[in-house]
Formats: sequence, C-alpha cells, structure tokens
Amino acid sequence: MNLHTQSNDMVGRSQDQATLVTATGVAMSYAGRQALSGVDLEVNRGEIVTLIGLNGSGKSTLARILLGLLQPTAGQVWRAARLRHGYVPQTLSIDPAMPLTVRRFMTLGGKVADDLLAATLAEVGLSGRLGAQVAELSGGELHRVMLARALLRRPDFLVLDEPMSGVDVAGQGQLYQLIAAIRDTYNCGVLLISHDLHVVMAATDRVICLNHHICCTGRPDAIVDDPEFRALFGAAVADQLALYHHHHDHAHQPDGGVVPLDGDHAGHGHD
Repeated sequence: MNLHTQSNDMVGRSQDQATLVTATGVAMSYAGRQALSGVDLEVNRGEIVTLIGLNGSGKSTLARILLGLLQPTAGQVWRAARLRHGYVPQTLSIDPAMPLTVRRFMTLGGKVADDLLAATLAEVGLSGRLGAQVAELSGGELHRVMLARALLRRPDFLVLDEPMSGVDVAGQGQLYQLIAAIRDTYNCGVLLISHDLHVVMAATDRVICLNHHICCTGRPDAIVDDPEFRALFGAAVADQLALYHHHHDHAHQPDGGVVPLDGDHAGHGHD
C-alpha cells in the first residue's frame, strides 16, 4: 500500500491560505474493483469546483476521501491546518413516523442557541421553520436544512453531494444563487458534486469530469442564453446556469479500460 495522507495537525500552514485541500495520485479500490485511479484535485479558498460524472463514477468516494472520512488505497491528501469542513450528503433517510423538528435535527450532537439557528435558517431561505417536522419538508427544503446544519460549523471547505437532486430547474437556479452567496459570505471553497454532465453552475471556477479517473477539466464556456429558455424560466434562473463542453482525449470500454482517441475523435461529449 502506498498511502501518504497528511492530516490538519501534521501541516502547520495558515488557516487563511489559498489552498484548502489537495489530492495527488489518489486511488481507491473495493474488493478488487478500482473506484478511483490517479486522481489529482485541488480546492482553493473562495472558489467553486464542480465535480461531474455518471452514477458510480467515484464522485462521492472522492469527496469522502478529501474530507478524511475514507482513507485512499494510494496517493496523498493534504488538508490545511485547522480546516473546518461542512458536508451535505446526497440523501438523508428519515422515518416519517419519527417526530423530529428542524431545531432538533440541527442540534444533534450539541447545543446551539436559538438565535444562531434562526439566523442560519434565514441565510438559506427558511425563516421561521425551526418547529417544522423534517419528515414533512420538500426535497428542496430538506437540502436547505442540511446546508444550514453544515453552515453552523462556519466551514472553510464545503462539500455538497448532489444538492440539485429532486429539485426542479427553477429551484436549481435559486440554490445556485444561494451557494454563490454562501461562498462569498464565508470565503470558503466549495466542491459541488453533480451527475448532470452538461448543465452546471454558472459561477463555477472549474469543472472536473470524473469516471474513476479525471477525464477532463475546464471552465463552463457557454451561458444558457437561449431566448425560449429565458422566457420559460426567467433571467434570474438562466443566469445561474452554464453549459460545459467535454474535451476528452479517450473513450471508455465496457470493462472500464481507457482507449486513446485520435485527433478526429477527441473532444467528444457524453450521450
């Protein structure tokens, strides 16, 4: 095993430095199956990195490795000293028969003053919902409550795993706007995970396409400005979305093998 994972306590750099997390040559395997191979990734303070890929491509595994929740099979992970992180998982299963208020959910694991809870809920657009039952929240509201709980940590590094799951296009635009505002308010780095291979957050600084290894990386290069789209959803939504065009130099075989493409076929997208 070639494992060299450095924790916060082992590195005495300033908490305010630009780089928050760096992965170098990270690999992960389960029962002989390669989930990640040779992944290099960096997230800096104040930037939004969108990690895209199909289901099962290793996105959530990589996020957990960056957070220190999983140890990679090989490679190095460096985290800034005294790094505070917030994590919003993709799903949360709550028994609808179990009484659990938003207040109780947000304070699991420790007491938090009601005024701070109320202020944080207001930040995510859920003022006055402390007494609401979590099981009765809509999908978008539950995402916002989980985000508010993560914000109680005042994170330097915020990981959002599929925050747009189950949210309609109008709601996505509002959530993207909220994420950008949180990035600005907390001056944190954001890793946003999505299975949408083409439409991403317009404020994204870098897009990384993952399929067990990094297939390509770049910036969103075309704002969604189709007149019919803007007429249907409005400028406030359209301005939050952008298109990402893939520029892979390889293709994937059914068994996961990588096949280099010649110049005539490079730069393909996903179907």
